[in-house]
Amino acid sequence: MTGPLRVVVADDQALVRTGFRMILTADAIDVVAEATNGAEAVDAVRRTLPDVVLMDVRMPEMDGLEATRRILTGASGEPRVIILTTFDLDHYVYAALSAGASGFLLKDVTPEHLVAAVRMVRSGDALLAPAITRRLVERFASRSADTAAIHRDLSALTPRELEVLRLLSQGLSNAELAAHLHLSEATVKTHVARILAKLGLRDRVQAVVVAYETGLVTPSGV
Repeated sequence: MTGPLRVVVADDQALVRTGFRMILTADAIDVVAEATNGAEAVDAVRRTLPDVVLMDVRMPEMDGLEATRRILTGASGEPRVIILTTFDLDHYVYAALSAGASGFLLKDVTPEHLVAAVRMVRSGDALLAPAITRRLVERFASRSADTAAIHRDLSALTPRELEVLRLLSQGLSNAELAAHLHLSEATVKTHVARILAKLGLRDRVQAVVVAYETGLVTPSGV
């Protein structure tokens, strides 16, 4: 991927926005816009077409969850969204992951971790380790059929792909998946890519969420 990495920072606290801007620009990352609420974030994304959005959850007028939904609905080429939160198990974070966010960061993130996270999601990776995502899902995923996942139908997946999704949802890395299934890592990556494509998912984070919400994997009672 060529060209400078472009970021929108959305947070209602000026100090947070200023701090993140300073950290990112010091590492040659362009902060193309700042927003103080969700509505401004949606507008900023439409105007500037960033690669990544750092999105606070709790903002006035429109919260980060609704803003994330609006940003990630529709057109192709939408940015990756990283949710900013004060608490690592905030239920809004789970809802944002379900809406398509690529992961989350605590607001007290180190400068090095912030820069690495932005670069990671821009390259197409999910920010969360599946095991961390699983902890969120187990705590907050509803068992009610009324709030089932949009991607409910897993019938498009082959038996092998279902097996890969099951194991992926347990927090296994590609290397661990390969060892468990006696496959090469390249083959595992192909399976994961096909699962994401068939279910219309952006990354492994969403795959874990879907596996729980469809009942393919059940919470362990955490």
